[in-house]
Amino acid sequence: MKRIIVGISGASGSPLALRFLKALHQQEEVEVHLVVTSSALLTASYELADMNEAENPYLPYADHFHGLDSLDATISSGSFPIDAMVVIPCSMKTVAGIASGYTENLLLRAADVTIKEKRPLILVARESPLSPIHLKNLTYLSTLPTVSIVPPMLTYYSGQETIEDMEDHTIGKIFNLMGLEHTPYRRWNP
Repeated sequence: MKRIIVGISGASGSPLALRFLKALHQQEEVEVHLVVTSSALLTASYELADMNEAENPYLPYADHFHGLDSLDATISSGSFPIDAMVVIPCSMKTVAGIASGYTENLLLRAADVTIKEKRPLILVARESPLSPIHLKNLTYLSTLPTVSIVPPMLTYYSGQETIEDMEDHTIGKIFNLMGLEHTPYRRWNP
């Protein structure tokens, strides 16, 4: 059983986060621990059809939900074993908090613990254009051996034609970093 923490922050990308959670939910050997910021719920209310800010559309796809202020949650401790953490989407505010070790909430604390315990941390960074400050924080985080920066880039080389194809490509890249398979992911095969 793989234990994965999924953090969802307030950057644009709610449909990708939901699709990622649904794909993880289909993996029988994965236990999902979910943390969602209030900004993520606000963004989801704009980006997901028929959803209002009071709902949390991600809950059905998590085995455990942890409130943002629950700093005593299991995932806030290095003694609680996890296999990886993914922040999808990852806002630049969250990137800055992780880069500086500012652990004001559970998402930031879990990321901090993931780094200190030398476990994989995958940041699906979402912003465009990137400022010099964003690039500095992302560059610093990319130098840490267990941190991967995986921006959701548009891809065409493997025949992606739809938004869903491109989301599957990003999800496949993330799954690959966690040692999982995402069957819709098309690897390069010229």
